[in-house]
Order: sequence, then C-alpha cells, then structure tokens
Amino acid sequence: MGRSGDAVERLEGIMRTLRAEGGCPWDRAQDIRTLRPYLVEETYEVLDEMDRVGEGGPWRALCEELGDLLFQIVFHAQLAGELGEFGLADVATAISDKIVSRHPHVFEGKTVGGAEEVLQNWARIKAEERRRKHGREGSVLDGVPTAAPALLRAERLTEKASRIGFDWPDVAGVRAKLDEELDELDEALAGGDARAIEHELGDVLFSLANLARFTATPAEDALRAANSRFTRRFHAVEEGLRSRGVPFGTASLAEMDALWQEAKAAEAAVPPPAMSARAVIARLELRAPDLERAHAFWTAVAPALGWSVEVDGGEWSVETPGLCFSYAPGAASPITLSVDAPGRADAALPRVRGVGGTVLSERPLVFCDPVGTCIRIR
Repeated sequence: MGRSGDAVERLEGIMRTLRAEGGCPWDRAQDIRTLRPYLVEETYEVLDEMDRVGEGGPWRALCEELGDLLFQIVFHAQLAGELGEFGLADVATAISDKIVSRHPHVFEGKTVGGAEEVLQNWARIKAEERRRKHGREGSVLDGVPTAAPALLRAERLTEKASRIGFDWPDVAGVRAKLDEELDELDEALAGGDARAIEHELGDVLFSLANLARFTATPAEDALRAANSRFTRRFHAVEEGLRSRGVPFGTASLAEMDALWQEAKAAEAAVPPPAMSARAVIARLELRAPDLERAHAFWTAVAPALGWSVEVDGGEWSVETPGLCFSYAPGAASPITLSVDAPGRADAALPRVRGVGGTVLSERPLVFCDPVGTCIRIR
C-alpha cells in the first residue's frame, strides 16, 4: 500500500486537470447542483458493496466504490476551491477537529462509563457547538437530513431524541407501542378513510424504525436484506416456471407459491456465509454457446455455494469471495476455475446434478456447468 497522502494529492491533481481550460468538457460543465444525483448514486453503490462484503463477498469491489465516492468529495472541494471558499485540506481539517473535540474521553483523558455516555456527551458537545455558532443550542434533532430515506430518518430521529433521555426504558415498551399503532391502523382500514390509513400506516412504520433502532438492527439494512431475499426468491420462481414450460403470465398463484416455498427452503438449507479474508477479486469473461442455459444453472447453484448471481441491466455475472466471472456469446471456454466455497460442497452437489451440471469429483468437488466451464471447490 502506498502513502495515502501521495495518493490523495494525485487525485486532487487529476481533478484540477479535468476542470482546467483544455480539460474534460463534461467535468468543466458541472456545478454543485448537477453533481447531486451522482453523489447519491455513488453512496448507494457503496452500500450495495457493503452488503456483499457482509454476506462473505470480496472487499476489492468495495474499495473501487469508495474511490468513486471519494472522487465526488474531491470534485465538490474543487468547485469550492475555484470560488475561494475551501479546499480538500479544509474538509479534512474540519472533520479532524470535530472528531477530536467530540471524543474528549480519547483525546483529553476524560473518563466515560460506556458507549451510552459517549452518545450523551456527543449530544451535549454538539449543542455547545451550535450555541457558539448561532447563539442558541437549537434542537437535538438538528442534523438529521430531511432528504434522507424516510425509514432511515425515522430511526435517526428516535436515536437523537434518546440521547437526552426521551426513550423507552426497555424493548417491551417499544413492542407494545407497535401493537398500539397496529390496532389504530386496523381501525383506519375498517373505516376506509385514505387519509387516516396513511396517517396510521406512517405511525406503524415509525414505530418499526424505533424498534429497529432499539434492537440495534438498522431498519434500512434489514429492509434492504428483505428486498434482496424477495428478489432472489422471485427470480427462482421465474426460473422454475420457465424450466416447467409455463408461458409467461399464465402461472397460478398456487404454482408460484410452491416454487417460492422451494426457494425459501433451499436458502434455509444453506449455512450462512463465513467472512472471507481474501481481498482481491479477479473478473473473467468466459464464452458460452447458450447464455440462458448458463444463467439458469448458476441461478440455481450459486446460492448453494454461498455465491450470488448479480444482474446489471441485461448482463449478469457470478460473484464469489475471490472471483467474478461472466459469460459472452461464443464457443465454450475450456477452463477450470479453483474457487473458495468452504463447507458448502455437500449442499451444492445435489443441486449441480439437478440442473444439468456434470460432477467430475465429489471430494474435492469438481464439476462442469452445462456450457463447459469447470469449477474446483477449494
């Protein structure tokens, strides 16, 4: 690893060149407003990679996405510097000063009784900062961005309020409040008043966000994971219908529910992925004469190995802890890949056979997919 200071200085230099006369026309055309959607997009791409790492995936892709997010910060600092407002060094200095001032238990030797007291001190220090800046301490809720996703904002609002003691004494109170709000939602549903339903549904969602915060289970993360499970299982339903020759849009609810339960049971049979220590990801593009057949195979087999099939637009790839491979049309690639999937060979074996793969060895597990790519499990 090189020195971070040199790397950041290089990035600043690249940014200045892009914005200079004779630089990139697109970069020169941007301003603080036009960059907003890119900052949001890059933030969500970082979150996507954080989820993959949390599921045992590789770290390298997260490094790349953090770089994209850092570039946005450098870009904004460059715009500000051109107007004489501030530069990247000022951004770093400001956050360094803020972090030091809000951690007196680390940098000033003060004693705290635990994480809860740290948060309470943080709230008091922020109030004092606001008093010095604006002449008043303002609200403890200040700083929760109104543009944040509503579920995340609800969680952060309750967290901020808790720092001055406005909180339930235990989880039982939070759970009872949720029951109360659900009862009120039932009454609104029975009455059929759309405005009342929206009001009570909002209260239920707010109570759920508070429960998530109280149990240290971030609501946004939990919902993202639920979205991923739904997507994964629904893709399995679609693949199952295609494999059975059911025409698009003609399946019965009972048929789809049966395939849904199969997908859910298959997930439950696979042990949770272990965090991989590998940090380098290689990306390979293989050739396959039948892309649909390869896609169907890997959609079924990858989850059993703790891997995933990622779809981006019309393209897809198989993501493993140390390797990403995708397919393009062409003659089959005569290649054997050695890939990590510790403890998962037994779970994957029946699925490989069930969807058209060829097992060459059970221990260690070596198999070929229907289009000729061979995999050796390490």
